[in-house]
Amino acid sequence: MVVRPLAGYTPAVPGLFSPSRSAIVDLLPAEPDPVRRTAAWARAVLDAGLLDIPLPGRGATARRFATLADIGSVDLDLARLVEAHVDAHSILADLDTAPDAADLDRGGLWGVWAANPPVDPLLARPDGAGGWQLRGTKPWCSGAGCCDRALVTARASTSGGAGGYRLYAVELAHPGAAPVDGTWPAAAMQGSDSRSVTFTDVPAVAIGGPDEYLTRAGFWHGAVGVAAVWWGGARGVAEALARADRRRPLNPHALAHAGAVDALLTAAAAQLSASAQEFDDDPTDKHGMARLTAARVRATVETAATTTIDRVG
Repeated sequence: MVVRPLAGYTPAVPGLFSPSRSAIVDLLPAEPDPVRRTAAWARAVLDAGLLDIPLPGRGATARRFATLADIGSVDLDLARLVEAHVDAHSILADLDTAPDAADLDRGGLWGVWAANPPVDPLLARPDGAGGWQLRGTKPWCSGAGCCDRALVTARASTSGGAGGYRLYAVELAHPGAAPVDGTWPAAAMQGSDSRSVTFTDVPAVAIGGPDEYLTRAGFWHGAVGVAAVWWGGARGVAEALARADRRRPLNPHALAHAGAVDALLTAAAAQLSASAQEFDDDPTDKHGMARLTAARVRATVETAATTTIDRVG
């Protein structure tokens, strides 16, 4: 007996509610330029309410991961932008303690620009009126030309205990915030528009205290959210085998690859599902397992994704 793992192949994260991807696909703009297409697509998905998903660690993390996986299976450029947007909202929910954070406009498309290069970090300095200003260059900013707002990490240059590595909310409509053309010639995912952004005395609101962005449990919830996108992308690649099998039954050699892919994706999905339950059961990481869980899930999903690409060819 030949077991055909691709028969009716619709892989989903076990135990997760996975919404239909058709609504996302239907919003794809008829735009040939990848950057403009992805930006318009992200806004359409946002305006349609498809990014109104549960926050992590609040009882429905599985549904959050399932939505991110669905978006990753449709388009990774799109997923790169919208994953950052939903992550920004979860970060604000975790760290919304600044006195003036309540006045932030939460609308529009958000980015999260947290790359921390070893030299020339972006600097934040007091503006003399109780606020902050950003000055310098932040590299690898996805959605550099289309995001309305961003959460940006910077090194605070001040004394009195408020310094260190902190997170700031900025309005990108400010004339001092400017993407730099040609700073990241991406070989793939060109539609994500990942470039450096320069900041010249851009007003900023501190979100959370020094290093709090990195030490909160939600940092690891977000790390697994990214892995859910990877898993979705791998699922999208695996579906090419299913389409080929429907055109002409795969030979035993190809079926062996299909079986290996199915096993890997199923195992990775099980870890995603288990991590979602773990985060809901221990949202503040009292047991100290969130970091290890995130590392395990990301390593497992990475292996599944890279192997899927190799085997599908």
